[in-house]
Amino acid sequence: MPIVTYILRDGDRREIDVPAGTSVMEAAIHGNLRGIDAECGGCLSCATCHVYIDASSTADLPLPDDSELGLLDGVAERRPESRLSCQLVMIAATEGLVVRIPPKQG
Repeated sequence: MPIVTYILRDGDRREIDVPAGTSVMEAAIHGNLRGIDAECGGCLSCATCHVYIDASSTADLPLPDDSELGLLDGVAERRPESRLSCQLVMIAATEGLVVRIPPKQG
């Protein structure tokens, strides 16, 4: 199973084994991680699952599509490494993914 490392708001790191086909958002919710609100449940309609891809990440991620980019335009503190965790589905190529939870969502 691919491992995702989550860097929490307080700097703590949590590693979670994420089954292939599961989103980074779903794994955070099931792992009881605070900071990924996921108000829409992963329907790509709210952007409350915003994360930053950490510079240490070795994952090979697909580029965001137009829908994701549109939602990212409205997030607080958007950065070049911003992504929506509901759109990051784990596969072998995403092994080594490190995400940082932003200071605030919404």
